[in-house]
Amino acid sequence: MLPTTNQQAACDSYRRWIDPKQNRRDWLKKGSLTAFAAGSLWTTLAESLALANSKNNTKPSGRPKSMIVLWMQGGPSQLETFDPHPNSPIGGSTVAVDTSLKGLQIANTLSQTAEVMHLGTLVRSMVSKEGDHERATYNMKTGWRPDPTLIHPAIGAVLCHQSLQNIEIPRHVSILSGQWPSRGGYLGSQFDAFQLGDPKNPLPNLKSPIPASQFDQRVSDLEILEKGFRKGRLKNLETEKTLHSISTQRAIKMMSSEQIQAFEIDREPASIRDPFGDTPFGRGCLAAVRLIEQGVTCVEIELSGWDTHIENHSLQAGQCAILDPALASLIRLLEARDLLDSTVVLCSGEFGRTPQINVADGRDHWPIGFSSAIFGGPFRRGYVHGQTTHEPIRDDQDPITGVSKTVKIEDLHATILHSFGIDPALESVTPIGRPLAVSQGSIVKELLDT
Repeated sequence: MLPTTNQQAACDSYRRWIDPKQNRRDWLKKGSLTAFAAGSLWTTLAESLALANSKNNTKPSGRPKSMIVLWMQGGPSQLETFDPHPNSPIGGSTVAVDTSLKGLQIANTLSQTAEVMHLGTLVRSMVSKEGDHERATYNMKTGWRPDPTLIHPAIGAVLCHQSLQNIEIPRHVSILSGQWPSRGGYLGSQFDAFQLGDPKNPLPNLKSPIPASQFDQRVSDLEILEKGFRKGRLKNLETEKTLHSISTQRAIKMMSSEQIQAFEIDREPASIRDPFGDTPFGRGCLAAVRLIEQGVTCVEIELSGWDTHIENHSLQAGQCAILDPALASLIRLLEARDLLDSTVVLCSGEFGRTPQINVADGRDHWPIGFSSAIFGGPFRRGYVHGQTTHEPIRDDQDPITGVSKTVKIEDLHATILHSFGIDPALESVTPIGRPLAVSQGSIVKELLDT
């Protein structure tokens, strides 16, 4: 299947923008990151519960700040969601609807979300230099482009690292995580997201298969072995070899903690559950509210299936039917429970879709002028940042010229970190002793109330 002249010209222009000296073959030969292989649930749980050794505490007194990431894996089309261009050469068959924010229209596929847009900030001018799913996902989750010498932490890991919140359940949680889950990177595996599936299913391995007295005896016997293991190692400062003991203790503590009830969404009445939709993603969004009520720092819920190279309109509409009730209900419930001011909600994918519709009635990868929606925290309510052109990309046109007030991915990260009181220039030391700032971006002050 061959691209149209306009599509080929846009792709060529995009590659030149990434690296003028790089030809197509070199671009395709770029190495990909090694996919993260999740271990057993018990291992993941133990790592997630390890205590963060941080000298910084950016959490205010009272209720801690939290973040919820609604991750649209595959690249949602901005033209079928938050940035429709109806009755234009690039708009396709999408119909726009008015929103609760005067003058703003979004696609009719998000009719419920349209009713809460007065509470959000909509960025229609996101730009990236990554057009491959794996590299772009890494870029969007970490704020950095892939580096073969280093694994950067996801933003949720950074938030956990820069705070101290002593709870009995993991502080970084990923629901329905797919091929590229959020990781702690050079900050350590203890900041990896604790992964779980559909919240309708109970968490496994939390109930002991043996009587309590026998379980307690095994824990006591294990501690005797641990004392022998630790002997000598602490004197030789080999403390990293004994951290598994802390993880085990915390895992055991979680098994008896009342906080694990936060995962049990059936404790909510049907009047609260039903509006989210009878889908794993909808249940994940409800679970996110319950988790941050317990003090969890970051919850990510993934909705995959947005890679629509064929039949774009119908497939995007199907995904929006899942996203729309869940997103709208999430924002409403956070506001109703007085959590929206203390929670930042980011809804985005790794990139958008091309303005041109291809010969298979699909849209291809497009990291120039895609949309991200942000709610809560200190982000401006009822604000739209940037715009994209209604016209197709000409053969002689640089795609980025069709976007106004561009926001780079690293700048979005810097702005989110700043909203949590974290200086983007704050440095952490990597395992090889290299000091590295948590973000290389600049704060976009227009997105914030303060």
